[in-house]
Amino acid sequence: MKINNIMKQARQMQSQMMQIQENLANETVEASVGGGMVTATFTGQGDIKGITIDPEVINPDDKEMLEDLVVSAVNEGLKKSRELMTSKMGNIAGALNAMGMGL
Repeated sequence: MKINNIMKQARQMQSQMMQIQENLANETVEASVGGGMVTATFTGQGDIKGITIDPEVINPDDKEMLEDLVVSAVNEGLKKSRELMTSKMGNIAGALNAMGMGL
């Protein structure tokens, strides 16, 4: 009988995880660098939604700086997206670990 309860809990958690993943697709995080010169926007699932570049930073003679700012904004946005996902999934992962079924 205990295995039935564990399986039922596992199915409930799986359903919760799917709901959280759907919700993460609708949440966004932003990362700005260079004092707001470049902003990257991501979904909570880590998909990039857009990049905004302040026109003042566009200088054909210094494209390396713009490239560095874009890379920094993307990396920071990915980090924030992962942190959001981890915080949302944390309760379920903790429950699975408590059941001896860690992710």
